[in-house]
Amino acid sequence: MKIVILDGYTENPGDLSWEGFEKLGELTVYDRSSLTDPQEAISRIGNADAVITNKTPITAEVINTCPSIRYIGVLATGYNVVDVAAAKGRGIPVCNIPTYGTDAVGQFAIALLLEVCHHIGHHDEAVKEGRWEKNPDWCFWDFPLIELAGKTMGIIGFGRIGQSTGKIAKALNMKVIANDGYPNEVGKSIADYVSLDDLFARSHVIALHCPLFAETQGIINKTNIAKMRDGVIILNNSRGPLVVEQDLADALNSGKVDAAGLDVVSTEPIQGDNPLLRAKNCIITPHISWAPKESRQRLMDIAVENFAAFIRGVPVNAVN
Repeated sequence: MKIVILDGYTENPGDLSWEGFEKLGELTVYDRSSLTDPQEAISRIGNADAVITNKTPITAEVINTCPSIRYIGVLATGYNVVDVAAAKGRGIPVCNIPTYGTDAVGQFAIALLLEVCHHIGHHDEAVKEGRWEKNPDWCFWDFPLIELAGKTMGIIGFGRIGQSTGKIAKALNMKVIANDGYPNEVGKSIADYVSLDDLFARSHVIALHCPLFAETQGIINKTNIAKMRDGVIILNNSRGPLVVEQDLADALNSGKVDAAGLDVVSTEPIQGDNPLLRAKNCIITPHISWAPKESRQRLMDIAVENFAAFIRGVPVNAVN
């Protein structure tokens, strides 16, 4: 079998191995492919049996112009870059990676929160610039510091990742409440399930861990922000379009929202006109919650097993 990986660099910038795929067929790996020119993808796929993508679009045009494709693998959980209906029409399974970074993403949500609370990076730089050495007092801080114990974290979307974040929040002695359409016993052991409006009203910290659906797109908007406590902290390392970015920027600049910690934005890579780039007290990281080596190795292992299962005639993790 011929296997083409269209954009392997973010999954494996050199610290992992493609050996698992190499054992399953004749492998060609491209670090990056065009996100806008389907002809490049078509040319690179050629007569390959299997195409693996992360963010390179596999459109209906690509699928219909490459008749040899028998399998499409996605190196991610989200599979919106693939025209799933066109693939199904040709009997091509599209297989994603449903779970690989649960602990890493939960950990990163809390890392964003702790940076908001303590500004560790800023104070590290201040010390190395000589400000502590020259300070007349034995210590200093440039921002109000926040203790989390006793405060309430509200988590919107309480699946595996939301529950992971909730467990850490509980370890910090926070009260955890959650909103989710499918309450379960594991969730109930971590948090109290509440209505969305109740969550907005009670939470000192709101963490987004819900999928991007029509009903969740723009869930952080000026109407819902008005329902929140003054000085709330908002965290999003789920999906950028969950937030109406101008509304959040306005709330940050007015002080209604005290701070935001974001690992995702509506258009990625971020564009220079994004209002959050100039908003007060807004931490933005480049969509790296998923990226610890351990998580990427799990992703690699599952991607290989997905393809091996297809070869055995029993596809797994197929979304179509």
